[in-house]
Amino acid sequence: MGGGIIRIPFGTMTITERSKQLVIEALDRGRVSSGRYVREFEKKFAELVGAREAVAVSTGTDADALALAVLYDLGASRGDEVIIPALSFVATGNAVLQAGFTPVFVDVERETLNIDPSKIEAAITPKTRAIMPVHLMGKPAEMDSIKAIAVRHKLLVIEDAAEAHGAVYKGKNAGTLCDMGAFSLYVAHIISTVEGGIITTDNESYAGVLRSLRSHGRACKCESCVLNTASAFCAKRFQFGENADIRFVFERVGFSSKMNELEAAVGLGNLDIYNEILNKRRENLYYLLDKFKAFSQYFMTLSKEPYEEIGPHALPMIIREGSGFTRSDLTAYLEKNGIDTRTLFNSIPTQCQGFAYLGHKMGDFPNAEYIGEQGIHIGVHQDIGRRECDYILDVIEKFISGHTLSKKQ
Repeated sequence: MGGGIIRIPFGTMTITERSKQLVIEALDRGRVSSGRYVREFEKKFAELVGAREAVAVSTGTDADALALAVLYDLGASRGDEVIIPALSFVATGNAVLQAGFTPVFVDVERETLNIDPSKIEAAITPKTRAIMPVHLMGKPAEMDSIKAIAVRHKLLVIEDAAEAHGAVYKGKNAGTLCDMGAFSLYVAHIISTVEGGIITTDNESYAGVLRSLRSHGRACKCESCVLNTASAFCAKRFQFGENADIRFVFERVGFSSKMNELEAAVGLGNLDIYNEILNKRRENLYYLLDKFKAFSQYFMTLSKEPYEEIGPHALPMIIREGSGFTRSDLTAYLEKNGIDTRTLFNSIPTQCQGFAYLGHKMGDFPNAEYIGEQGIHIGVHQDIGRRECDYILDVIEKFISGHTLSKKQ
């Protein structure tokens, strides 16, 4: 491929003209805290995913944490355990702690990047309350096996679907595969509200608890109380007394994590063009995955199973043992040639210093640790196309050729 350097940033952000108009309208109206745009966004997101309910919050981390906090209404105690994969963005581990639980880590499979179902049951104890698999890089976790384990042990399953917009597993969308699904709406994701998160569920009771949790544990979730306005006809008045100010009755320990109207306005514009964004990113990802077979001697990456669609978040690549080059060699070459890179996260319990207090040591999670040391990912977003994908492939081919030649010399 001829020509000069092509700049390929990791991510992009699409803000539509409708989003801009909605932002202006919200500012003109003076109503910028959680309101009708948030409710519209929740309704449309639920419809898109195929869930009965969606509850919008401030971040994807909050989405994980609040979904976990529902466990307290089901009898869990602080310090109880939640099983999560050792490899993920650190937010997965942070959310477990922020919800007041203890993370129990399980190693991943190198081929899928996801939690290894064969190792889950050995991690279950009498204090285990839930399993939270992650669909890392949009690759669906092996949910049939995970759900079967959960049923045997009477555990909830909560999908960390942060990167899994558009992922499908055996005919069902990510976010509808178990009790709850938690999505991130950060700028690099397919549906974005700049910052933000959203939880999907078919359980109306869980949704009610989630709406309480995002607003400090407020007792009533009716529209007027949620919006902090006077609620003369609130049904809860009959429970707490006619003169009770329901806005200041709190039934549970909660969070302050409501989405605001400006974020929802951006998200509504993204939903308008969701299929356009999804199809473009999926086309890019699947094209690159197919062409990457030529580099299989040097890299592992995802493969698509017949029963799934991968949520096209990014292209992961893991350097194989014996490749003859290091991750630093690769990332320096890609960055020099205009291709933005990110490392492929870390083993949370052994490569993230904040979790050292749990006492794990290097070698406890060999697959997660290997990926943490040898993995990177690059963008497949909607602002690139076939020309940029071919450029990526050309740069990688030249990198490999250069290192192969230098080894022979």
